[in-house]
Amino acid sequence: MAQADFAYALAADPAGIPLGVSIFADDARLRGDMEDDVAQAGFTLLHTGGLDELMAGHARSLGELVLVDCPQPDGKAMAALTRLDERVSRSGARLIVSTSMEYLDTVFGCCSQSKPQFLVNAIRAERVIALGRALADLPNMRLRELSEDDRLNLLRLTEQVGRIAERLDRMDKSGGGWGQRAGGGAFRFESPSEGWRAEPELIRKPRPPLPDARLVRQVLAHRRARAKFFDGDLFADPAWDMLLDLTAARVEHARVSVTSLCIASGVPPTTALRWIGQMVDAGLFVRVEDDADRRRAFIELSDKAADAMARFFAEVGKDALAMA
Repeated sequence: MAQADFAYALAADPAGIPLGVSIFADDARLRGDMEDDVAQAGFTLLHTGGLDELMAGHARSLGELVLVDCPQPDGKAMAALTRLDERVSRSGARLIVSTSMEYLDTVFGCCSQSKPQFLVNAIRAERVIALGRALADLPNMRLRELSEDDRLNLLRLTEQVGRIAERLDRMDKSGGGWGQRAGGGAFRFESPSEGWRAEPELIRKPRPPLPDARLVRQVLAHRRARAKFFDGDLFADPAWDMLLDLTAARVEHARVSVTSLCIASGVPPTTALRWIGQMVDAGLFVRVEDDADRRRAFIELSDKAADAMARFFAEVGKDALAMA
């Protein structure tokens, strides 16, 4: 699918200084696409090269945004990515990392400080959306002055654009299919509302126990069965599916990798990763480092999320959940 020709104003800080970008990718064609995308987005390209240049660790200005493509990182690349994550975190820049599903856990474990955007087997439209989100998140940028509602609306819009682009990309390759909707998916990208929190009088009561993990798994199985008969986008609810999966894991005393959680979400990995980031920021999920291997990380329910899930299951009841 041809890339749309958008014209953007020069991306600059409030003082008018152009925002710089560095790109590291071994695939020359992909690197060329990334260069075109950052140019169209109004950024100034400071440096572009292969992963070997990132691993060399030469002192240079990386700019306000760094794009890295590492589909199959080896030990040296992982070490370089860890150093880059720390450097980006200290500088206040933004990091976008694309990888493969096979190496997602490895790459996720290397990036614990900078809160990067992760892209998995990304199409070009997803990279363009990631650039827009990075621009919105940069400190002291005009988009930071938007209200929270405006920012959420912007994120919803970019998500819808991504879904449309993904669908068009599939149609372009396969010729389309019966039952495929022409518009964006039903998935909405938004922060969990304040309403999920327990009422003050409930907080003082003892928390009910979490339900049997087998019941939670049954609910998840029923939800996934719908995709056999209906377009899965109709019921896309990644936040809830991930909450259910982590609830069952907490009862089972099992650890959940980011790859496993992406699969449980029922949406594309890149979308799931955006949700995971939102849920961590909202205090519902917690990133837990692996004590045995600092390059690995797991996702768990926070205590307040576990409390809310326990109260939900207690209020709704086992019989009603079994029919969900």
